[in-house]
Amino acid sequence: MNAHSDTDRDDSSQRDWQRQREALRALHRDVLDEPVPVALLAAASSAARRQGQRARWLGWSGIAAAVLIAFGIGWIANGQWTLQRTGAALAQTPGNRAFAHEAAVAHAVFSPEKRHPVEVAAAEQQHLVQWLSRRLDRPLKVPDLSAEGYALVGGRLLPGDDGVRAQFMFEDPAGRRVTLYLGAVGDKAAPSTAHESAFRFSSQGPVPSFYWVDRGFGYALAGDASRELLLRLATSVYRQL
Repeated sequence: MNAHSDTDRDDSSQRDWQRQREALRALHRDVLDEPVPVALLAAASSAARRQGQRARWLGWSGIAAAVLIAFGIGWIANGQWTLQRTGAALAQTPGNRAFAHEAAVAHAVFSPEKRHPVEVAAAEQQHLVQWLSRRLDRPLKVPDLSAEGYALVGGRLLPGDDGVRAQFMFEDPAGRRVTLYLGAVGDKAAPSTAHESAFRFSSQGPVPSFYWVDRGFGYALAGDASRELLLRLATSVYRQL
């Protein structure tokens, strides 16, 4: 009995809603049948154009940003873009170029050695760092290149035009080697370079290298490797040191 009453009430409510909708439609029949006003269509079209233009501008701005990024990466890969830090400046003085050449020659001389590539092996890394730091009168640090697949072989002390030099040697599982050459850099023709920092590619010498100078101290990552690999390794060294 109660179930039938509830059903009858639901049916009655639905019929009431239907009659109300039909009454509203009948009341505004003239308006519903009219075409959309021209002014309203024009406003809608204008809004659509503005939305499309905005989307295109956003798309073009994204493309422009990508082009600029690619342009910058291309210059870096070609050794023409300075990796700037605080006080960074491009340094291509004769003294700095000579430093890069020294690094390439030192790599070519010692990297082929099988039994004696270094003076102090990686097993004595702490002693190696302390010894070279004392001789160069500067606290040194061996960068970790394991993420790039290179392990420390060891290091040695070398002479340079402006004093003593240090060389750290690294090797990958295939036996390919790169060396990090360090030492004070001075250029009598341009003494202001003592406070400059530079990052540049050099192909002058037996092997290519990336070198930079930071407050009168030079670093050169040299090896018989592609420019891209040397750049990646040099960037890792730069960030760690």
